[in-house]
Amino acid sequence: MMDYFSFYDLPVSFNPDVAYVKRKFYELSKVYHPDFYINEPAEKQQEILELSTLNNRAYQVLSDPRKRLAYILEVNGLLEEGEKYQLPPAFLMEMMEVNEALMELEMDPDDAGLVAITVQVGDIEANIAGELALLMQHFDENTADKGATLLQIKDLYYRQKYLLRIRDTLSKFAAR
Repeated sequence: MMDYFSFYDLPVSFNPDVAYVKRKFYELSKVYHPDFYINEPAEKQQEILELSTLNNRAYQVLSDPRKRLAYILEVNGLLEEGEKYQLPPAFLMEMMEVNEALMELEMDPDDAGLVAITVQVGDIEANIAGELALLMQHFDENTADKGATLLQIKDLYYRQKYLLRIRDTLSKFAAR
């Protein structure tokens, strides 16, 4: 499997130059457009089609911060499909309180309660996002200790995923 960063001649980074990524995508789209190879042998056409597909996938991942984060963790062997990641107990306790408040809200709908939980979850998300931004910047700027930084980023990635489920529940309450 080709590394998307190598394919775009970029260093592995959580914050690549977005304008460069876009330029590179368009540049490679022109080079690997299948219509330009219609008179080539079938093997060459297949090779170009694969490179065009690779370019599209690389752009989708490198231009989307969430996908890029997951991709970097994955290529570093830190994300596995179906992994049962163990979140820290303190975070789980905090989430248990939020889930209890959601259950109470389900039994007794209350707009003020919904607003309070939404604000609480927003604060937690903002703290995680801030911490994540600092760690990603640290990863990009420092050559040493990238492994430990990636482990911290992985933990925050899973916290964000957990909060997405809570956000979905909040959206359902808000839609009522």
